[in-house]
Amino acid sequence: MFAADTLEPARINLRASPEAKAMIERAAALMGTTLSAFMLQNAYEAARRIVADHDTLLLSQRDFAAFTATLENLPEPNEALRSLMARR
Repeated sequence: MFAADTLEPARINLRASPEAKAMIERAAALMGTTLSAFMLQNAYEAARRIVADHDTLLLSQRDFAAFTATLENLPEPNEALRSLMARR
């Protein structure tokens, strides 16, 4: 599943409506797994997608070319940048 399987388990508590619980229990049974395993796997997968979407920057080919061209031909630092860096 994921690396957390090898670590000491941590508890996650939540409350759900009876209807939501029944639906999740049914889905877990249909998948042949426990309620906890079903919820953890699906929450983990959703969390990974959300974090990946947040942390990923997609550029068109044109924008990527402009980005790399800028990195390869950096302008000389201006006074504002020199002043900022001097504060560190």
